[in-house]
Formats: sequence, structure tokens, C-alpha cells
Amino acid sequence: MQKLFITLMILTSTMVTSQVQNKAATHALDHQKSVLHWKGSYTFNISEHNGVVYFKQGELTTIDDQITGGSFVINMLSIDNVPNSDHKGPIKHLKDPDFFDVYKFPEARIVFTSVTYYPNTNTHEIYADLTIKGITQNIKFYADIDGIKKTMKAHFKIDRTRWGITYNNKAKDKAISDAVEFRAELYF
Repeated sequence: MQKLFITLMILTSTMVTSQVQNKAATHALDHQKSVLHWKGSYTFNISEHNGVVYFKQGELTTIDDQITGGSFVINMLSIDNVPNSDHKGPIKHLKDPDFFDVYKFPEARIVFTSVTYYPNTNTHEIYADLTIKGITQNIKFYADIDGIKKTMKAHFKIDRTRWGITYNNKAKDKAISDAVEFRAELYF
């Protein structure tokens, strides 16, 4: 009788455990469709420059359709000005050593370090390590996830000086806002 009881307990616990196992998944980034929009402006909002930079690769990890991690590689050589895609003016300068130095550092990276899901919403609070020019700094942003369309959208700002992104002319550097805005549209 005791053996039967132990056998039933083991069988029951195995069945319960298998029912509550989490469904983990890895979602590859569609780097052909995904884009990172950027906006830089002057300190006194005299004017601004807008552009895009594209992803080289990336992936999002989930458990039960909630984000648990992510890692993305940004192709810094793809940085461009929108709508003027002439590869001159600000784009040439953004690629130079005093800004992104893209020929020495052709990739930037974002790696999620912590993710908080807000129940009854599609919003996640994400902490990540952002590496630009070989310098890694922590950032925080909120991302909205659409599981049906398999998209993630996020908006965040960085202080460019934390990554050593400065103009080689002090007067001009002061005229440029330290804040750079990013708007990510990711497709999986």
C-alpha cells in the first residue's frame, strides 16, 4: 500500500510539473525590416537632423510570450540622413572619429540586462547595456510588444557624451544638444 501511495505521489508531481513548465522561445530579428530612427538637434532647437541606422542581427528571448532577454547588433556603417540621403553633410561627420568613428567601430550593441513586464499591457521596462565606440553604458527604456504582428517598438534618449561622442570643436560641441533620440521599430 505504501509503495502504491509513493508511486501515485511521484506520478502526480510529474504531471503537475510538466503542466507548469514555461514555454521558452528565441525570436530572430528580421534585420531587413527593422530600423533604428535617430534625431539629433542643436541646443536651442534651431534645427535638427533625422536619420536611420539599420540592424545587422539580433534576437529576442521570451518565456510564455514575455520578454526575458535580447541582444542586437547595429550596423553603424549604415547610418544615414533622412530624407537627404546624400552621404554628405552631417552623415559624413557622424561617421568621423569625433562622433561614431564607424570605420574603427562598425558595430554598436544592445544587450538586455533586466526586463520587467507590466501585466494587462504590452509594455516592458527594459534595462540594457548599450555599447558604442567600444564604451558600454547602461540605459533604460520602455518597449511595446505586439505578439500578433511580432513587433517591438521603443523610444529612448541617450547623452552622447557618455560614449565619448563629441565634436572636435568646443564652440560647435556646445551648440549641439547632448541628447540623441532613438525610436526603434523591430520585426521578428
